Amino acid sequence: MMKRILATSVAAMALVSAAAAQDSMELQFQSSDNSGTAAFEIQQEWAARVGEMSEGRITVEMLPVGSIVEYNETLDAVGAGILDGHITDSSYFTGKDAAFALIGNPVGAYSSPEELRGFFNDGGGTELYNEILEPYGVHFIGPAAQPAEAIPSTIPIDSVADLQGVKMRAPEGMVQSVFAAAGAAPVNLPQSEVFTSLDKGVISAADATTLATNHSMGLHDVALHPIWPGFHSLPLNEVSINAATWDSMSEEDQQMLTESVAWYAETLAERIGQRDEEVAEELRATEGVTIHTWSEEAKREFRQIAQEQWAPFAERSENAQRVYEALTTYLTDQGLL
Repeated sequence: MMKRILATSVAAMALVSAAAAQDSMELQFQSSDNSGTAAFEIQQEWAARVGEMSEGRITVEMLPVGSIVEYNETLDAVGAGILDGHITDSSYFTGKDAAFALIGNPVGAYSSPEELRGFFNDGGGTELYNEILEPYGVHFIGPAAQPAEAIPSTIPIDSVADLQGVKMRAPEGMVQSVFAAAGAAPVNLPQSEVFTSLDKGVISAADATTLATNHSMGLHDVALHPIWPGFHSLPLNEVSINAATWDSMSEEDQQMLTESVAWYAETLAERIGQRDEEVAEELRATEGVTIHTWSEEAKREFRQIAQEQWAPFAERSENAQRVYEALTTYLTDQGLL
């Protein structure tokens, strides 16, 4: 009798262990940011927070750019299950569909991370983006964004006129089109090559990322004429996961991940914004470095050029047209366009 009880207990424990094993998940996410940057450090904190919120059932290994695949290959890698998820600039995938340019970085649209998140949270952007991502086997968990990007530059640039002929790094898609329309000569480079390219004179300026992150990458050691505060580019920093993995999760875990991404978005915007101010103060006290702040007139001129690029992108695909209509409707309703 005792043997039967022991056997039953062992079998029950095995079932419990098996169930626990099925509920646990070990996920690999790849970032488009370099290791050691302020943004990547916050992403690592997010990964740790997911572990805490799930009481250790879900663990996320956060990998820097290029760890498994190139920065512009993560969409396919997540859909194929090579990666479980990514945190990236959606416009890197413009080559697949122009919709990624309009939803990822509609240059000249937003002036703050809160405005960007408003489109996704209140303007139907999240639902629309998930419809676009569905054929790729990827699920969009939620939006994040850093403050508007600065421009590290080795030469003084104070207006649209100063951009004429300037070789500058600009990601493929909307950003490249806008800078080309403004008279610059865009060069397609991964962020990991920006420092070397500025240092060797391959480019004179770069659409890279925020002032704080540029500084953490050492860009201001070679680019002594940064343009800040940013005004041109405030890209979506999407957090997405393999769709099959998402569908296998309980509603509670899906909600937990959604809440964790909301925490990441708020933390990213607040902390990078504070760090931008600290870096600006440091740079002002650094001999040889000059921060260039564009006038309101110069910013309006650039944004007008940028917004004129939206409609041509919308004509490139049905999805791009859907994004264009949703975005312009939301911005108009909010008095932002």
